[in-house]
Amino acid sequence: MASAPFSSPKVTRRHLLRLSAAVAGAKVAEPFVHAMQAEPMPSPSNTEVQWQETWKAALTCLSGNVRMVPRYDRPVLFEGAVYPGIWQECGPHEGLVYGTLSKYVSESDPAKVPLAVARNNHMAFFALQREDGQLPASVKTSETGYGQIQMVVPIAATAWELVQLTNDDELLVTAYKACSQWDAWLRRYRNTRGTGLVEGFCTYDTGHDNSPRWKGVPNRCPDADAKKFPTGVGVPRLCPDLSATVYGGRVALAAMARTLGKHDEAARWESDAEELRLLILSKLYDEKDAAFYDLDIDNKFVRVRSDVISRVLGEHVLKLSEARDRAIFDAVWTKQIHNPKAFWAPYPLTSVAMDDPAFVKPIPRNSWGGATQALTALRTPRWMEHYGKGAEMKQMMQKWCEAIMRHIEFRQQMDPWTGDFTQIDPSGYSPAALVFLEFARRLGKAPKA
Repeated sequence: MASAPFSSPKVTRRHLLRLSAAVAGAKVAEPFVHAMQAEPMPSPSNTEVQWQETWKAALTCLSGNVRMVPRYDRPVLFEGAVYPGIWQECGPHEGLVYGTLSKYVSESDPAKVPLAVARNNHMAFFALQREDGQLPASVKTSETGYGQIQMVVPIAATAWELVQLTNDDELLVTAYKACSQWDAWLRRYRNTRGTGLVEGFCTYDTGHDNSPRWKGVPNRCPDADAKKFPTGVGVPRLCPDLSATVYGGRVALAAMARTLGKHDEAARWESDAEELRLLILSKLYDEKDAAFYDLDIDNKFVRVRSDVISRVLGEHVLKLSEARDRAIFDAVWTKQIHNPKAFWAPYPLTSVAMDDPAFVKPIPRNSWGGATQALTALRTPRWMEHYGKGAEMKQMMQKWCEAIMRHIEFRQQMDPWTGDFTQIDPSGYSPAALVFLEFARRLGKAPKA
């Protein structure tokens, strides 16, 4: 972790990391700045004992999910429950959130302290990157998966936020190189239509298991090769969420490049990010529905209103400083996200709008066809306060904590009307435990460390 000098012997990378955390990285690190500064809010009708018991149970759940995988030599935070490993769509983000809880975790093994685990949840993907630049979609006990891209929260963004928390020079250099190569791979193999937008080939590309969004499309790419797409099923699609993920990654890469003194590269990343952002707005937003949709090979919208919308918001694709973007956000928020007939259920946010004909009922296990998912909840601090919706986020956090405290279990999804969690799979799901801890902390219910 030695600091290497740049153009001036008095200016080190460590100095620049600190400066960028205050300036260039402030926007990217915003969710975790707010996490430390959130004002306490009165609890609902739950006793302090319930909060304390659930807090302890959540930490125990996460500790039990810090485990080893065969092809990487350091412990990582597993997804948990029925998911033995880490997935690119969520594993780095979950590691990052766990890392921010360090002061609450008592761990005698240095290899398992939260910030070390957070680092490992990134470095495992970088260590297993292929020579052509492809990052694994998953790193599991059974295999390392390359049969889809499976992106949501950009690994470049979470790596950059972790660098700012830890001043980890090695992570910065490694992440910048690996994520630059990953971006190049995506440009080469996921832009077959030449639009500049990012294409989805299969269901697992977006982690949308059992979603009507991908009806008729195979789960994995042919031959478990993410460079190949199936024929006759309307793909490659231009995808708003995959494009937003790459956009967010490029914003983070620009910040990393500035910190590394690569100013020309930073300017290029910023330019490429803005070009992609404008393409998302011009090609994949439907003003009539106030929704973002996939565009199939016939250039027709796949009209399933899903959490694609909140994933676009998660990367701040809409700029509040621009009148047109503000108008789009207001329409999306009013007609979709905060609409009690659409996504704002009694227990928000649903994975498909409740008034969408494609909503899947009754709710099956592992369903992105309507169920309220812990992963979606865990991602909300990345955008709701940014767009001025802190009060609504507090309402949502209260409902989630209330639902989890009923039985003190940590499960993947719940019924959006009742708050009852799907019981078929076991408890022990890391994202749900992280949701409780992160939300309880923001609500002023964390114990004094």
